[in-house]
Amino acid sequence: MDNMNELNEEEMRIWNMWKGSYKRIFGRVVKDMSEQTGLSEGDFGVLDRLVQFGEGKLRQQELADSMDWDKSRLSHHLTRMEKRGLVQRKPLDTDRGVQINITPAGRSVLDEALPVVSTAIRKHFLALLTEQDMKSIIALAERTKAP
Repeated sequence: MDNMNELNEEEMRIWNMWKGSYKRIFGRVVKDMSEQTGLSEGDFGVLDRLVQFGEGKLRQQELADSMDWDKSRLSHHLTRMEKRGLVQRKPLDTDRGVQINITPAGRSVLDEALPVVSTAIRKHFLALLTEQDMKSIIALAERTKAP
């Protein structure tokens, strides 16, 4: 290949296979979770991050950053979750920020969803991997981390 700015047919095929595999696996996990718990991918992402990164509470901007969502998208999603009793917004006294808290109902739904998600990840991804596959994925993930 003469031009390093272009992918050859094999490189493009590998790239498309990688993207397609990820989308299929992720889609199957989300489908299982949604069907069994009623949570959307976004709902789970919010609840899981509140617990994992903030012990049940995070500033709205920190939550948006962790999800790679813009403030408007997160705000609309939180409004829907708040109406369902899963989260609560609380203005912070110290500045103009807003803190997002998981409610007891939100924690209960998350607790029910976690084993469903674990089972789906195992079924649709981990069970298909050999030991060598796992080592290769780990090595690739390490090499592609941001500097």
